[in-house]
Amino acid sequence: MDKIAIIGAGKWGLALKNAINENYSCVITSYSKKNIKDFVSIEEALKAEFLIFVLSTQGILPWLKEHFKNKNQKILLASKGIDISTNSFLDEIFLKFVDKENFCVLSGPSFASEVMQKLPCGLVISGENLELCKKFASFFPSYIKTYIDSDIKGAEICGAYKNVLAIASGISDGLNLGNNARASLISRGLIEMHRFGKFFGAKEETFLGLSGAGDLFLTATSTLSRNYRCGLMLSKGLSKDEIIKELKEVIEGIPTAYGLQELAKKNDIYTPIVNEVVAVLNGKNVKDALSTLLKDKK
Repeated sequence: MDKIAIIGAGKWGLALKNAINENYSCVITSYSKKNIKDFVSIEEALKAEFLIFVLSTQGILPWLKEHFKNKNQKILLASKGIDISTNSFLDEIFLKFVDKENFCVLSGPSFASEVMQKLPCGLVISGENLELCKKFASFFPSYIKTYIDSDIKGAEICGAYKNVLAIASGISDGLNLGNNARASLISRGLIEMHRFGKFFGAKEETFLGLSGAGDLFLTATSTLSRNYRCGLMLSKGLSKDEIIKELKEVIEGIPTAYGLQELAKKNDIYTPIVNEVVAVLNGKNVKDALSTLLKDKK
C-alpha cells in the first residue's frame, strides 16, 4: 500500500485527506498538534513516500528549512501563491530541496467545503514526470476528475494570480458596479494573467483551462472565496490589517499581489489590475482605483 501524507491541516488539507481516504490510507500533520483522525507527528508524516503539501504559501520555505530531508519523496504541491521573502514561484522553492522528477503541482477550481461534501470537480496535476502525475491522480476518488499536464509554471501563475483578481472582483461587487463590470474585470484580468504568464514561458492553453479560467471564474465570483470577501471588505473602507484580523484566515491574495507587482516591475510586464489592488491594499481609495482603471487606454 502506498503511504500518503498531507502536510498542512487547514480546510484544504482536510478536504484532500477526506477525498483520498475514499480509497487509500492517508495521514495528516501540521505546524501544531491537532485532535483529528490520523494526525501524526511531522517526523512520522515525512516517512511517507507521497507527500501532499497544503501549507500556507508564506510558511512553506521556513517549514522546508526546518523539517524537510530529501529521502526521494514524491511531492504534490496544493498551495497557491508566491513566496514574497524571495519573490519566487513555489516550484523554485521546492526544487532547492527535491529533484524536479519528484515534483508536481495541483490546480483547478476547488472550494474545500464542496470537496468535503463530495461534490464533483475537475483538477489538474502538472509536472515534468507525467507518470508521477498519473500516480498522484490515481489517489483521487471518482467525484474528482483529474487531468495530467506538464505546465508547472502556468499552473502556479494561474493559482497565484486568480487570488489577486478575486480581490479586485470583490471590490467591484462591493461597490455595486454590476454584472457587466464584473465580467469586464474578470475578462481583462484573464488577459493580464496570460500576459504575465507568457513572459515566464507558461502555455497558452493553461490559461483557458481549469487552472486558469476555471479557477479564476470560481474564485472571483463567490463569497466562499476569502480573497473575494477581502475585496468586498476593502470596498467598505476596511484596511488590509482590519480584514485579516476579522476573517482570521490566511488571505493569500494579499502577499501575492505584492509579489506579482514586484516581478512585473522587474520584468517590465504591464499589470494594471494588480497595480491597483496593491494601491488599495496600501490605502488608496477604491473609487480612485476604479477611476484609474477606467482611464487606462491600453
